[in-house]
Amino acid sequence: MKKQGVTSIGEVIVDFIATDPFNTTYQQLLGGATVNVAVGIRRYNIPSYYLCCLGKDETSTFVREKLMSEDVNLSFCSLHPKKKICSVFVHLNPVGDRYFHSYINETPDEWITYEELRKDPFMSSKIFYFGSGTLFHPTARKTTELALHYALEEKMWVAFDTNIRLKRWESEGVCRETILSYIKKADIVKMAEDELLFLTETKTLEKGLELIAKMDIPYLFITKGKDGACAVHKNIIVQVPGIPVNTLDTTGAGDAFMAALLSCFHEKGIPKNEAGLTDYTNFANKAAAISTTKFGSL
Repeated sequence: MKKQGVTSIGEVIVDFIATDPFNTTYQQLLGGATVNVAVGIRRYNIPSYYLCCLGKDETSTFVREKLMSEDVNLSFCSLHPKKKICSVFVHLNPVGDRYFHSYINETPDEWITYEELRKDPFMSSKIFYFGSGTLFHPTARKTTELALHYALEEKMWVAFDTNIRLKRWESEGVCRETILSYIKKADIVKMAEDELLFLTETKTLEKGLELIAKMDIPYLFITKGKDGACAVHKNIIVQVPGIPVNTLDTTGAGDAFMAALLSCFHEKGIPKNEAGLTDYTNFANKAAAISTTKFGSL
């Protein structure tokens, strides 16, 4: 049987975006990097399996219904009655700009566990995707290790997004060391330019690329926001420029990039040459740019 689909593991986040200048009313939106990618993958008409822990309250019901409406497969999620979905509150300042206000996680120890993880989606899908959001907590990291084991057993491509959120880590050093150790296990790695500089402890893109090249990442993609993106494969480096758009909200742009990129690998296989690598990067860069022209991470 020909393998089809992308299996993602992660954590759902619900964004509460202020809708008035006094920050008293909010719009509830589905979010979280791995959720954005899982939905993005399905929108390219590719089977998408999402592995996470959900609860039984109204917010989990909202999440479940939203993901099911996008036709994301939740058959292999775990159900913990006490689980509360993580919340991010985004406020408006006096001039109308949005800014991160608070992150609330009422059940920090509720994750899909090692024992609950099933091998079924790994046996039928082609790509395994994860990010650093399941690496800072011991339970989630243990489950991620098993997921990686299944992916390698099933000869899947492994895709990793560094997606660094320092507030979740006990220290910058632990964050850097952990993420670098997982980069070595991936075939496809995406990171933002500032994450590259953080991980390599450098101050320029050129120096960062020089140092990370020593890790021999098969396919590395660096997003640079409005300045576009670059890709590295062996000794080949391609640069694609930014695309001018009417930007409304940059939340989730990197995830749109990743979903588009994985759709290329899934549908076309590995890029055979520099032209193919450029084509993949251009496609993902365009998707990321377009995603910023609408409100919300999805």
